[in-house]
Amino acid sequence: MADDQHEEVSKKVSAEEEIRRGITVMRRVVQGRSRGIILDVYWSNQGQLIEPNGHTLTSFIGALVRNEIPITCDDWRNKEPNESKEKIWSEIKRCFNIEEERRGFCMKLAGKLLRGFRTFLSSKFLKDADGNFVDAELPKKYESLISAEEWEAFKSKRQDPVFQRIRATNRERASSPAYPYRKGRVGYGRLEQSMLQKEESSETSLPAHVLWKEARVGKSGVPQEEVLHVYQKCEELSQSLSPDDTKGILSRALDVPEYSGRVRGKGFGVTPTSLSIKKGKAPSNRELHARLEAMQAELDALRREREASASTVYRDASDKDSINCTFQPNIPEGISHCQLYLSSPYYRMVGKGKVHNVSGVLLHTRELPAGCLKVSVDIAVEPNAALPYPSDDSDATTVHEAVGSFVAWPTNLICVGYETPTKSKSKDNAIPRHTESTVSRKELQENEVSNASAQQKKEVSNASARVKSSGAKKTVARKKPTTKYRSCLRTFLEMTDIPTGGVRTVHMEVGIFGFDYDQMIGNEDFMQVFSHEEIGVTVVNTYIRFLYDKLMRPNGLDVSFGFLAPATVNLGLILSRPDIVTEYVLRILMDNKDAEKLFFIPFNTGGHWLLLAINPIREIVYYLDSLGNDWTTYPDMKVLIDTVLQAFRAQRDIQTSRRGANSITWIKVACPQQRNQIDCGYFMLRFMRDTLALGRLKIPTDYFDEFKCAFYTKDQVDEIKEEWCQFMIKLNVCS
Repeated sequence: MADDQHEEVSKKVSAEEEIRRGITVMRRVVQGRSRGIILDVYWSNQGQLIEPNGHTLTSFIGALVRNEIPITCDDWRNKEPNESKEKIWSEIKRCFNIEEERRGFCMKLAGKLLRGFRTFLSSKFLKDADGNFVDAELPKKYESLISAEEWEAFKSKRQDPVFQRIRATNRERASSPAYPYRKGRVGYGRLEQSMLQKEESSETSLPAHVLWKEARVGKSGVPQEEVLHVYQKCEELSQSLSPDDTKGILSRALDVPEYSGRVRGKGFGVTPTSLSIKKGKAPSNRELHARLEAMQAELDALRREREASASTVYRDASDKDSINCTFQPNIPEGISHCQLYLSSPYYRMVGKGKVHNVSGVLLHTRELPAGCLKVSVDIAVEPNAALPYPSDDSDATTVHEAVGSFVAWPTNLICVGYETPTKSKSKDNAIPRHTESTVSRKELQENEVSNASAQQKKEVSNASARVKSSGAKKTVARKKPTTKYRSCLRTFLEMTDIPTGGVRTVHMEVGIFGFDYDQMIGNEDFMQVFSHEEIGVTVVNTYIRFLYDKLMRPNGLDVSFGFLAPATVNLGLILSRPDIVTEYVLRILMDNKDAEKLFFIPFNTGGHWLLLAINPIREIVYYLDSLGNDWTTYPDMKVLIDTVLQAFRAQRDIQTSRRGANSITWIKVACPQQRNQIDCGYFMLRFMRDTLALGRLKIPTDYFDEFKCAFYTKDQVDEIKEEWCQFMIKLNVCS
């Protein structure tokens, strides 16, 4: 009896000593980060944390979870604490050199540590020696982490009858394990590492039943007979089964039911997938980019080889002497409207005109080259593109120089079906082709716009309609966009001096970027949209003017949203003149310091567009990248934005608690991903358009349900082009 009392007293003393110990905050890790020390993290062959720094990372995650997640969070899968989870992951990446693919493991570990913390609180403070509930006050030690309301809700949950039944079932199941684990907090991953190091083995992993036996050896160093019996049975089974079937061996030896996805004898973090797939170090973004470039080069080479092969086959099958006497397949007899393409250095449309598939036709009194047809060039889509067969008589070498004349064009690069944009479908308003040259440009523009007036009004109002119906998900398929406005704008452009070097201006008022100026726009900018090239800052700025005029101001969204100029906030200027960028961003934020607002930053990294959406009041930065990178790819960008937000907080004289001192949260949004090397600019513009169409200041981590998709389709990209062209026509840019 005396021995029992002595044992009970010693247990209470040890518990009090443990509680008396201070809260773990991992100050060493945080101070190291301030000095620029980032800790490396190592993983076993099966994806488990190992030393060095495995225990440190686990403790650091536990400290973050206790600090950021309330103890009332019963279901870790709940989406409510998603912002706090993003902050936890952000803090982990700031202190540890860890790959993005390890996020899942860390988040699962965080959920496990949260459950352990709740179990600790319940066992130490809400139970007596017999396991009965005790209505205890909030421990002073944890007052900085747990509010009084959270503590009361936590206690109330433990008194709930449903919770009590579940607790009783789990307690009974875990009360008397047949083979108790005896390695404390070491874990299977670090246990396996120590065993391999002790044996100086070259192996990277051990069989599950070997680990299972070692994990059940106590301080005496002698395993129980029951454990040895299971181990011997595993050894016997291993002689008749595949060495890779260790999960099956241990399960058969224990003779217990299993559930799907469990790997017995390996510990936390090991799955059937990690057992069958060897995980190495994740490739860097630079390595992935190099792989993509190599794959793209291979695809381009295969495409050129295929086109050359097709051209050779066609020429071999053709009679050189009768090439002009035989009508070409897929091209109708006579004169047809067509699109003209080139295949080098990549496949694209460079012009439009008419193909003359007429028997016996000649080109400037000469026979046509083999495999070619005679075409007249009407519109130069890519003016500087070289002609496949330069004209000797007219000295034309580019598509622009060939406008209005006849040239030879390879048959396999001619696509029939183009209709000239000046040909109206309305019989009453049609302009005869032979009188087209006598019609003034103003009359032509009025004719084009009047024919499309009904459609224009409908498309201009689409954005406002989407804002008004933002509460409902899309259930009706979008109408496929046409190329009407691109065709009109291209026609108007050809009647000006812009293709030969002329420029125009688009006024950008002070409400857009915080300063008033005129945006210069020239032929190169129009061709980026017409030819589907990578768009530059001019197209981005003028589309932002469209969003400002059509979505923001008419719907009162200019009080909730704003833009920062991409010509000022970009990676190049951050690296060369960070003081200019900081001063500009801070000025814009301070001008809007009295109301919550979401600021869009179309950010250019030098060859790629991504979107930052900043809520400075809540200190949240949404990161949307159509290439799937995260902000660690551009550390200078993140440092500057964090610095600006900290300065913004200081100038507003906001006092923050210890918990909120480093509360800047970066959230990577799972936005649609591009499938080529061109569309990043269009995707970035759609991200802003989608957000404004819904009028929401919070961007979900998995993107908006109304616009959620793996990638934007060609029609969705073309919709951006059509809106931009329509807006340019309305602004009368070509005048």
